[in-house]
Amino acid sequence: MTCLTHEVARQAPRMPVTVNGIEIPYDEIAREVQFHPAPTPFEAWQAAAHALAVRSMLLREADRLAITPQPVVETEGLRETDEEALVRQVIEQEVKVPRPTEMDCRRYYQQNRARFRTPAISEASHILLSASKSDTKAFADRRVEAERLIASLSGRAAHFAKLARAVSDCPSAAQGGNLGQLSPGQTTPAFEAALAKMTPGGISAEPVESPYGFHIIHLHRRIEGRELPFEAVRKRIANYLTESVSRTATAQYLARLAASASITGIDMPGQQDLRVF
Repeated sequence: MTCLTHEVARQAPRMPVTVNGIEIPYDEIAREVQFHPAPTPFEAWQAAAHALAVRSMLLREADRLAITPQPVVETEGLRETDEEALVRQVIEQEVKVPRPTEMDCRRYYQQNRARFRTPAISEASHILLSASKSDTKAFADRRVEAERLIASLSGRAAHFAKLARAVSDCPSAAQGGNLGQLSPGQTTPAFEAALAKMTPGGISAEPVESPYGFHIIHLHRRIEGRELPFEAVRKRIANYLTESVSRTATAQYLARLAASASITGIDMPGQQDLRVF
């Protein structure tokens, strides 16, 4: 038994959880907890109990609908259990999800054009003066040194690579500080924010602080992102809209099942929180 299970056993309520008169064993809920990370053991227990209650409702529906399990075998050779197959088959049979039309997809594209752009790419070099905030004096000295180097580069951008080879603490110093092409998310937030404000050909006006120390940045050029045409993203939009509608329709279906079921020991969550585990 894991530490989490022991803690759940200590905190969880002892009132039996039943769905339509069938009790979900306490030990089964405790085993399910590991699949439902939560801020507290009690919340994890609640989430596990909810998931098992949903499964119980769906298995009851599968029995009522006389569905025969048809397990799917994944490409890795993994096979669904009969219960997993029944849960999936009930949802597939009972939840109707219409495919989005061409008009639906075009409307979403028009309303969210900013989402369908290639990222901007920056070609840049930098000089890193490594520094740690734990040494207050050394940290302040490195900032002053970075400011001095920036002043020395004023009007002398052509000397940047030579200076980077001489003083930079980054392995990129061997390439004159060249970092190549940078896409969003590849550098620290502060570095990325500084790049976004710079003009190609320029050098950062002040040292850029990061967890590694102080950077002096030289932006060589920026390739702005371009808007992707509708035809290039239509399939992605259709899949997104289908998934979104499917989640909503499934939650509504489960909410109807919960409303007609007799459940004790837990409060079933709101419609938006009902999920197939």
